[in-house]
Amino acid sequence: MTSSSLPAAQALALRDLVTPTAHGIASRVLAKAPGGNVTLFSFDAGQGLTEHTSSYEALVLVLEGHLDLTVDGASIAAPAGAIVRLPADVPHALDAPVATRMLLVMVK
Repeated sequence: MTSSSLPAAQALALRDLVTPTAHGIASRVLAKAPGGNVTLFSFDAGQGLTEHTSSYEALVLVLEGHLDLTVDGASIAAPAGAIVRLPADVPHALDAPVATRMLLVMVK
């Protein structure tokens, strides 16, 4: 069974689905299922996620702004329009030097 916070059969602007937080991070789960989930994030400039791992394979899609990622010790610059694959169980972190929106797709 899949759950979603989105209405069915409507074209929605991703930009309108999460409200940025000054000096913080905002997120909204768009869909969740046993095999994974899709989450929209908004990072204010200077925000990020510290190094962590996940048992899920993940795709980071940078919608606006820019992310600096570290994946298993390697630095990756990801501008708007970029996609980065994060392998399961591999340490990763990210920083947003400018206000950034990203879509995170996690799959088992």
